[in-house]
Amino acid sequence: MSSTAMMATAVIAATIFAAEAMPAFAEQTTAERRKRGEDTIRTLNSGGTQPTLEGLRREFPFLADALTDYALGDVWSRSELDHRTRQLVAVAAFAALGNQPFLKIHAGYALNLGVSEADLKEIVYLTTVPAGFPRAIAAAQTLIELFNERRGAAGRKP
Repeated sequence: MSSTAMMATAVIAATIFAAEAMPAFAEQTTAERRKRGEDTIRTLNSGGTQPTLEGLRREFPFLADALTDYALGDVWSRSELDHRTRQLVAVAAFAALGNQPFLKIHAGYALNLGVSEADLKEIVYLTTVPAGFPRAIAAAQTLIELFNERRGAAGRKP
């Protein structure tokens, strides 16, 4: 068999495997993905919508729809990890990447799901190893801001 024929056979086999492995994704409608995404955001945000996403929806509806359908409907709604674990992973990733706006959003979701401030502080501590002190300090400052906002809204002190 020539290398071209072997390559074609491999591509066909991979395509068949992918189609068999993910039939649910192939058969989903946009409406189903959107509903799953909207349900996911309400679960993460204590029943409410997400202000940043809704802001995008006004000016960039195609981007908001893509986030809702794919990121929330296909990825965040998967059952392989529970919501709490998924948010801990997201907080760690955004802290290590230095993405403060998304760190704050996902740390808020984590708190909504019962993650403690102490757990989030531990993630910041762990961030010093893979990402360094500057990223950990930036993450700590973002969490301080979030904690203070939530304490103020709840009328309690640290």
